[in-house]
Amino acid sequence: MEKSIARIISEFAVNLKFEDLPHEVVETAKRFMYDSLACAYGGYLTKDVKIIRDLYKDMAGKEEATVIGFGEKIPAVNATLVNSLMIRALDFNDIYWKDDPSHPSDIIPAALSAGEIVGASMEDVIVAIVLAYEFEMRLCLFAKPGVRERKWHHATLTQFVSPIVAGKMLGLTVNQMVNAIGINGSHNHTIGCPTAGKLTMMKNTVDPMAVQAGVFAALMAQKGFSGTEKVFEGKEGFMDAFIGWNAKEEKENPTEMTGRDGLSKWSWDVNALVGGLGDSYKILECGMKAFPTEALTHTHISCALKAMKHNNLNYTDIEEVRVTAFAQAYDILFDPTKYRPESRETADHSLPYCLAAAIVDKKISTQSFSDEKLKDPRIFEVIDKIKGEPSIEFEKMFPAKQPSKIVIKTKDGKEFSEYMEYPKGDPREPMTIEDIDNKFSGLAAGTLSPERQTEIKNMIFSCEGMTINDFMNKLVI
Repeated sequence: MEKSIARIISEFAVNLKFEDLPHEVVETAKRFMYDSLACAYGGYLTKDVKIIRDLYKDMAGKEEATVIGFGEKIPAVNATLVNSLMIRALDFNDIYWKDDPSHPSDIIPAALSAGEIVGASMEDVIVAIVLAYEFEMRLCLFAKPGVRERKWHHATLTQFVSPIVAGKMLGLTVNQMVNAIGINGSHNHTIGCPTAGKLTMMKNTVDPMAVQAGVFAALMAQKGFSGTEKVFEGKEGFMDAFIGWNAKEEKENPTEMTGRDGLSKWSWDVNALVGGLGDSYKILECGMKAFPTEALTHTHISCALKAMKHNNLNYTDIEEVRVTAFAQAYDILFDPTKYRPESRETADHSLPYCLAAAIVDKKISTQSFSDEKLKDPRIFEVIDKIKGEPSIEFEKMFPAKQPSKIVIKTKDGKEFSEYMEYPKGDPREPMTIEDIDNKFSGLAAGTLSPERQTEIKNMIFSCEGMTINDFMNKLVI
């Protein structure tokens, strides 16, 4: 290649201007800001956020960037982790899932914190957010199959994107941006165990940690620290280390390997990562979440709720629930630990638990994963009646579709079947602004008055002309 992958990315990122963005892209970025801040207010008082915030309050340090809602200013690198975890804590923020999954909004705090250091305009923040979505989502198309199939976590992708976003806010040159990507891309590869088996607080924290590291990497590069330019395609770089690439000749080397779902040829699609930059914008293809659960549960939950509500069923009527899922969903959501979750993190990644809660309460909300709910005997009366099976046919439809079939058999011998191919929030069935209003209201209830919720919404959708510092000050509870 004439230029390194990191340099191609850096040139595009450094040169992108607010004036280059179509109106639809700008408005979509605002919608994702609105949705992400709803999630942040929902995660405001979670235990994991409290632990990290308390640690940083004890450390103190330079007052550079604002912690969302709380209002105190702490070092920008530290504020990035707290804010990103706040958005991520309830697993309710956006979702894009192709060869790999991602939550691009995890990276928004890199723009906010780095932006506060330099007093950036909100127009510049919007550009940085568009870059976050652009490259996080392109990276989900890059590895064939994805890094998740190779048993690594998608925070491995985020490590390459967060320094781009922070670097854009800091005004890095192309060379500095290349260094920032090379710095962060050398040390944040994340193994898959945070989202496997019994889950812990790390499930929601590995991505925010990669975002935090990206801000630090951008600051290092700004000071003149160098990083590996060919961090993607070079010898023992990302592609070489993850198999399927000939680093010497810098070309694809498809290699048969056994991954999460069996034998396949591992390779890379460089054009998916850097081809056609600026022709269109990936942010328009990202989805939002209608439920605070692992993304692959959503179609199944929607089927179960439809069957229960449309047929006026009660959980006491249930004899058996048969769930047909594509293989990836089955592997992630039906392992034995998912039938007796002991934490919110495991429960919201447990399809048996999510379905049981939906069947009992005929809804799923953040309260479905409270300590009280995790001990609700009605849920565990239903959960053992839920049986899953993987489908090869459904697997072939993924990721273009996320098919689910649920058959509920009642004690009187009747069967009620529902089939869906994608959930609410998918770009093919997008969340309306009213849906996001309701989501914001539900997550911010008890924290923000309805008047403050409206004020914040109006500010987001008319933020041009504001500075990021003024914007963040108005998010304080």
